[in-house]
Amino acid sequence: MKRSGWRRPSPALVIACLALFVALGGTVLAATKIDGRTIRVKSLPGNRLRPASVPGNRLRPGTIPGNRIAPRSLRGEQIDATTLAQVPSADHADSADTARHAETATAADHAADATTVNGHPVGCTSGRREWAGACWDVRPSGTAVTAFEAVDTCAMEGGELPDVIPLIGFAHEPGAQLSLGGEWTNELSILTPGTFSVFLVKQGGEIDLQAPGRSRQFRCVTPFLN
Repeated sequence: MKRSGWRRPSPALVIACLALFVALGGTVLAATKIDGRTIRVKSLPGNRLRPASVPGNRLRPGTIPGNRIAPRSLRGEQIDATTLAQVPSADHADSADTARHAETATAADHAADATTVNGHPVGCTSGRREWAGACWDVRPSGTAVTAFEAVDTCAMEGGELPDVIPLIGFAHEPGAQLSLGGEWTNELSILTPGTFSVFLVKQGGEIDLQAPGRSRQFRCVTPFLN
């Protein structure tokens, strides 16, 4: 009897062919069948993801805790201010906008009834009247002194002698009356080098020049905040 020319493949050949088919089929399967929906949850560690490969809108809210965010990686415009609680040190700031009865108003926004501002008394003291944003002596000095002495006296009280025009204006205030002989002002006229005269204002608004060594009455003008 004549034998056929076909020979049964050896076990080694069968195994080699089977391995080849599995390898080729697995490559095609991986290229065509695997997508994001086929990946099991928590099956990929974070260090296997390429940086910037996952956009922020693909992350579920609350999945990244605050301690996992790098310092200074978020800008102010990226933070929703409505989600922030009140700053602890500003718990009582809402009631400090207006201080109507503050004794001192160093930092208050509004101090309608403050008695001092930055340590200085508010308003004019007795014997003075508020006018043109300052406190004016209601009456001229009781004694006549030189212009130099008048300047020193006002300076010690934190004020100065008035200008000519404002003094004439104040003289029209109710109850204000200028000295009959005139009052010193802080304005002068240089006659010659080293020689000058000081302007006086008399009753009725008359202006005169006098040597500073003469004796005349005066009044001081001090800031509203003494």
